[in-house]
Amino acid sequence: MTQDIRWKQRFQHFNSALDWLAKAVNRNDLDMIGQAGAIQFFEMCFELSWKLLKDYLEHEGYSDVASPRSAIKQAFNAGLISNGHEWMEVLNDRNMTSHVYDEETARNIYQLISSKYYPMFVELQNTFSRLDNE
Repeated sequence: MTQDIRWKQRFQHFNSALDWLAKAVNRNDLDMIGQAGAIQFFEMCFELSWKLLKDYLEHEGYSDVASPRSAIKQAFNAGLISNGHEWMEVLNDRNMTSHVYDEETARNIYQLISSKYYPMFVELQNTFSRLDNE
């Protein structure tokens, strides 16, 4: 397969965004501005992750994966992700991040990103690394 396959291009972008998120979550000294940056990297990772799933599923012949919710559901059914309910939580929290106006909410979201969502993105990265090498 050539590199012009859309999901492979999307995977490269996802990897770059995940690298930035990794730098943010692996720091212990983030102030409010650093946490806001980490939340922004989380948003980028989520957007790229669901679009990666969509592109791959379409490449494999699936249809009706045009929304994050439908792409996540189909990815779970296809075995690309192992925790569909948790990915729906990621979707809900991603939707909430555009409405974060106070420091406590931002801190709580940052904690979820660090402890729960970042490892989910790494798992997705591992899955697609295997697919990319097939």
